[in-house]
Amino acid sequence: MKLPTENHSITALIDKHHESQQGRPRPHMGCSLLGHPCDRWLWLNFRWAMPEQFSGRMLRLFRRGHNEEVTVIDDLKAIGVDVFDMKEGQHFVSFGSHVSGSLDGLIGGGVPGAGENQGHVLEIKTHSAKSFSWLTKNGVETAKPMHYAQMQVYMHGSGMDRALYVAVNKDNDELHTERVKYNQTEAEALIMRGQSIALSQELPDMMPEAKPEAFTCKYCPALGFCHQTFKPGPEIARNCRTCQHSKPTKDSTWQCLKWDAEIPLDAQYEGCEQYQEHNALGAF
Repeated sequence: MKLPTENHSITALIDKHHESQQGRPRPHMGCSLLGHPCDRWLWLNFRWAMPEQFSGRMLRLFRRGHNEEVTVIDDLKAIGVDVFDMKEGQHFVSFGSHVSGSLDGLIGGGVPGAGENQGHVLEIKTHSAKSFSWLTKNGVETAKPMHYAQMQVYMHGSGMDRALYVAVNKDNDELHTERVKYNQTEAEALIMRGQSIALSQELPDMMPEAKPEAFTCKYCPALGFCHQTFKPGPEIARNCRTCQHSKPTKDSTWQCLKWDAEIPLDAQYEGCEQYQEHNALGAF
């Protein structure tokens, strides 16, 4: 007998549970985002202007990706790869000016095809069958430029000059691996871009190719904000980071210009009675 599919169904209740556990936006400019093509979206995202609320199904997919990391690391260890993974301690890299990130793992040696003691940054990603096919045909640099950028920044922060990219096809468990070489020029450019966006008090321009039907824009939470496709546009979230009185600093803190004080992280999520929407946001 088929179970009911209404809101009281098992699926709906599980999804509702995950949605209720949804965390707050990350406080930093994550390294995983530095390869995103749109400066404006990075700025809005860092300012928590339009925090994404994911469905329960999407949150379960994120969990699957996280769980896959453990499985891949166990498999790598089983074939003799020396992996220092998240279970053994957080691998965190920080570049100042709010740009930082955490690694899936670090490898001390044992990667087939590399020198015995050749270190690697480890990056693990899950893919749909379509995405996986595109990746295997074109390589990570072309097929997944954000993943490639993420590895460049992690190599720069960890002192490694190689990365191991492990991709898992979620449909059939097929694996694809690549070794990626460190490019200092690219890594430094990505970090400087992130720092510049994070510290800016001005809303960046849209990408030259931006238009409502463009893939990057079409599924972006800021679609209505940038292209005014909705009347009125999406509501700007009220918090310290969208307030005219706040200012990000180079030491990765936030300063309130109204009260002349550093803003604690917990307070940033709420704002205060003196909240005034940032001029760059109010213009829209």
